Amino acid sequence: MLGLLQVQNDERPVIWLDIDNTLYSARANISQAMGERIHAYFVGLGHPEEEASVLHHKYYTQYGLALRGLVRHHDIDALDFDRKCDGSLPLEDMLRPDPKLRKLLEDIDRSKARVWALTNAYHTHAQRVLRILGVDDQIEGLVYCDYSDQNFSCKPETAFFEDALKKANITDPSKCYFVDDSRTNVNAARKLGWGRCVHFFERGLQVVEGGKLKELGKDAAESLYEDGVVAINNLEELRTVWSDVFKS
Repeated sequence: MLGLLQVQNDERPVIWLDIDNTLYSARANISQAMGERIHAYFVGLGHPEEEASVLHHKYYTQYGLALRGLVRHHDIDALDFDRKCDGSLPLEDMLRPDPKLRKLLEDIDRSKARVWALTNAYHTHAQRVLRILGVDDQIEGLVYCDYSDQNFSCKPETAFFEDALKKANITDPSKCYFVDDSRTNVNAARKLGWGRCVHFFERGLQVVEGGKLKELGKDAAESLYEDGVVAINNLEELRTVWSDVFKS
């Protein structure tokens, strides 16, 4: 991660990369495994199965992260949740180094842009995923949900995006490039003036969001271009969408 002095003096735009279900394929079924663990956590708090499912989906929809609702309404320890949910995922069995992703990141012209990750996970999960994918050395900075702070913010909350700008020392949000698999997160960034927003989704694949199975691409809002947001099905399309920050 860049030193503070370097960040303060760096005027390059920032490419913000979401991690989960963006840097790796939904085919890894990590969202399904995570959904099962979150559901079990709700049940472990004493909620019946049906009530656990309802609350899981409600909090995800309302806050963008089920954990946000658990902390706010059930006073749970977010780090305990992280250990039992994210921390228990067998990621080494579910992910592999991705040479194609690495080449994509290597081909970004670092004289034109910085590359940071922006995730709703805790830093331990984020760093673990990046390491397994073999791209941790390609990421210059990481903005994550600080579960050690009970009042942490997360995407799509305005405070989270504002904190990201502050950490990267960006005063002009139009200098932000952002790709995320959540259209809600992308729309939130776009409304705050983030300049080059991309919604990534692998059409036809399934993910679990808030405990509910979702088929990617069925949402009518997932059009190719809408409200200044470009939709892509493959990260390689970033070479075209963001051609100005890739090496010639």
